[in-house]
Amino acid sequence: MFNCIITNLDNLMKPVYKALFVAASMTFVVACSESHLNDEAMQPQRNSSARIGQPGAEDRCATMRVLSDKLAENPGLARSMEAIEAHTQRFLSMQKGNSGNEKPGNGNGKPGNGGGGGTGGGGTTDPATTITIPVYVHVIYSTSQQNISNAQIQSQIDVLNKDFRAQNSDKNSTPSEFASLIADFNIQYSWNTNNLIRKASSKSSWGTNDAVKNSKRGGSNPVPGYLNIWVCNIGGGILGYAQFPGGSASTDGVVIGPEYFGSSALGSNFYLSAPYDLGRTATHEIGHWLNLRHIWGDGGCGVDDYVSDTPMSDGPNYGCPAYPTVRCNSSNMTMNYMDYTYDGCMYMFSTGQKERSRAIFAPGGPRADFVSVTP
Repeated sequence: MFNCIITNLDNLMKPVYKALFVAASMTFVVACSESHLNDEAMQPQRNSSARIGQPGAEDRCATMRVLSDKLAENPGLARSMEAIEAHTQRFLSMQKGNSGNEKPGNGNGKPGNGGGGGTGGGGTTDPATTITIPVYVHVIYSTSQQNISNAQIQSQIDVLNKDFRAQNSDKNSTPSEFASLIADFNIQYSWNTNNLIRKASSKSSWGTNDAVKNSKRGGSNPVPGYLNIWVCNIGGGILGYAQFPGGSASTDGVVIGPEYFGSSALGSNFYLSAPYDLGRTATHEIGHWLNLRHIWGDGGCGVDDYVSDTPMSDGPNYGCPAYPTVRCNSSNMTMNYMDYTYDGCMYMFSTGQKERSRAIFAPGGPRADFVSVTP
């Protein structure tokens, strides 16, 4: 899905952003079909992404307002995200020049110690190791139910470690068409009760303006060196939202509703709401935090999610779609974590998504510090 189309730029981008994106060498701008312009425009460029419980343009628009506000406040954000994409494409190009998963310069007659596949230009070497990401959880609650238990939090961490290592048993339901693409991200998540803050609030819902990430606004400040996860009632039918690499460190992380954080399959008496009760909202949102886009590219059949092995689609899938679900003349990968299906009906990442996410941990990548950090 690498067909980036720029012909509808005038419809897609506001004039204040148009010059910035046209001038750049690597562009995030992609064209959407006319039917998607109102609720999907600009989404491939956003640095916040919301997963919703039910289809509806109103829910998607909340995230787009967040992006518009942040771009208006900080024009440098677009340049930052653009540089990250250039880094990512350089990384992917260099990885394709090497054999399989080998490190650059160690095979296929390449010059030793990086030689032909080295780190020229920066950021081209895969850490080629299991990356452990420390997690800090902020539980901001206005009711006793929202003050979820440590056991519920741990159940979510357990889900993440299975999903991102392709150790979840439901992956065996993947159709044969996609089974060979199931990817182990070689990422694991570490959390303990010392990495937790609980804070009572009179606020019944927080919305998507990042107030929950600011102690001066009643929330809780992020802790440096961690993947920060805020668990709070967002409202508006939104299950969670995330910040892509490139945004401010003061708001970096993901936000998830308490009734969607954790897995009912791993414990009892948890505060969870089916059919989003298996922990896949966090898997989905952390996918965005790792620089993955929605699998349909947030637009029509010609819009790109920057991953070559995910089939084209003209929009999200909801519920538990039958296989095959055909759109854009191909079977949709409806079971991919980056779609909008029910938790029990999403159970895989693709190899291309793994490769894209690894770029941000390479030298010069926006999350490279996580490779060696030990908070």
